[in-house]
Amino acid sequence: MTTFLCVDCDTVVSSPVAEVALPAHALRCKLGNGIRNMPSLMAAGTYAVDPEPAGPPWRKWSEVGAELAAARGVFAPVPVVSFGLPGKIVLAPGDAVGTVLIPERHSGYCCGLDGGDGPNLACAGCGRPVGTRIDDCSLWQAVWLEPDAVRRVPGDLPAPVREFADQHGELAAASGVVLAHLLVASEGGPVKVQDGAIADIFRRALDGLLPVGGPAKTVALAGPGLPDPEADIWLAPRDFPSTARTIALPDEVWRHLAFPKTWPPIPATGGFPDGVLRDDPPPAPRWPDVRVDREVFLHTLARLPAVRQPWLRDIYDRVSADWHTLRYS
Repeated sequence: MTTFLCVDCDTVVSSPVAEVALPAHALRCKLGNGIRNMPSLMAAGTYAVDPEPAGPPWRKWSEVGAELAAARGVFAPVPVVSFGLPGKIVLAPGDAVGTVLIPERHSGYCCGLDGGDGPNLACAGCGRPVGTRIDDCSLWQAVWLEPDAVRRVPGDLPAPVREFADQHGELAAASGVVLAHLLVASEGGPVKVQDGAIADIFRRALDGLLPVGGPAKTVALAGPGLPDPEADIWLAPRDFPSTARTIALPDEVWRHLAFPKTWPPIPATGGFPDGVLRDDPPPAPRWPDVRVDREVFLHTLARLPAVRQPWLRDIYDRVSADWHTLRYS
């Protein structure tokens, strides 16, 4: 576990928290319009670090240019480029302690704060701005600590295991990240996806964006409890040994796809008599309604250097121009 302290006066500004990977749905900054009571981005007792520059000040792509944007880790056109600090720390609002709101930094809409004025939380000990509370409608509730305003005091307790709950499109967001990496791994050629959950999610999108027919790279789930697949590209949990052909999934998403929970079918009139066993296994679970999150997909692809290759830039531009491309491909 880690505790965060103000760098100026050592006031404690967080509860003990354990580091986990940044959730993929954190890349979707806003969900819908006017959705109240959005949940916390982070589970209680956890924190994550965003390696990318994030937050204000923002500059338009047309003002920045491709060369300077690439230096900020953005390799394809986006509306605005962040010139904030990389390495911001996000935790659940309930895990932020020892802070007070800065009254003059209260930007937001009808329901709360959106952080548009910059850090709106100050250290209660010395008054230094240390973070930003976000709780407006349609925004994930979170506290983002500034990396240059806090320091870490490490501990040795493990992170809690988070059960997967596909709230507000978490699976769709994670799929957007994975799809961007799958396209890079494809090198512009056909891809064949293993039957099952990942085919339900990715096959239609890949077939719509890549050539179909001819020799194809294969994609399959891999990881603890699964046999090593005979595939060119493996989808595995983050702690699985990384190789050039491995694409990491968030651990809870990987468990959800590799070992889905199923309920035994029961006849409408009641259960079977004692001693009678079924001889027809239930059908494999499907996720027919999962749509790859377009916003997260574009955000991820724009930050992969490979997007500068003409064939991949063409895909980026097509999806940017037509929101139906991923939804109905």
